[in-house]
Amino acid sequence: MAGRERGNAPRGRRRQFDEGAAPVIWAPKTRLGKMVKNGEIATMSDALKSGLPLREPEIVDILLPSVEDEVIDVKMVQRMTDSGRRVRFVITVVVGNKDGFVGLGQAKGKEVGLSIKRAIENAKINMIQIRRGCGSWECGCRTPHTIPFLVTGKSGSVEVTFKPAPRGIGLATGDVAKKILRLAGVNDCWAFTEGKTKTVVNYAKGVYDALKKNAEMRVTSSVMNKLGIIQGSIGIPPKEEQPTPVKTEG
Repeated sequence: MAGRERGNAPRGRRRQFDEGAAPVIWAPKTRLGKMVKNGEIATMSDALKSGLPLREPEIVDILLPSVEDEVIDVKMVQRMTDSGRRVRFVITVVVGNKDGFVGLGQAKGKEVGLSIKRAIENAKINMIQIRRGCGSWECGCRTPHTIPFLVTGKSGSVEVTFKPAPRGIGLATGDVAKKILRLAGVNDCWAFTEGKTKTVVNYAKGVYDALKKNAEMRVTSSVMNKLGIIQGSIGIPPKEEQPTPVKTEG
């Protein structure tokens, strides 16, 4: 029986989202992208310190292959027009490698899947590297498990304040801040909020603003040594050498 077969690939724009489609070869358009592809920049820290704008999400895919993403909020916006009701979705996504790098992005679209993909790309473009250390006077372990100093971020009516916490406290924050801090690599933290925190988008933007101030604040070398502050990823920590036990006779 002649006719169309069920196994044929769909036509139009959907073809590029098929699982079996061939991977797209990245052709960088910016100076930073060309330097990353040529191997002149090998780490994400060097890319952010270069002073060049980060405008291509493929740079993050190459330099941070272990980056994870999580959807923070999904909103549906409806508008009545002469032709009928139009529905659009607003997606807020956070990305991070759980080791000092985090980004927040937002996108709008008619379809949820495409909007999430665009929001992830925008979050990768907004990637920052934060400082971690041991800023709590109750701890003094000098390991990068919390934020090193107090920071405050604001978005709309929401104001978020982060304070260093000793080891074992965990993330004493709200659910939205907990997702962002976990992907940023912060294990312990105190949080104090003011305003309408039920507004999830403003809450997330306030947390990101606080982390951005954490990355931009100037810190002297003496304070960094005192609090054990590191910036960006730490990789695999070196193993501490254990003293060899001395055997005694008798």
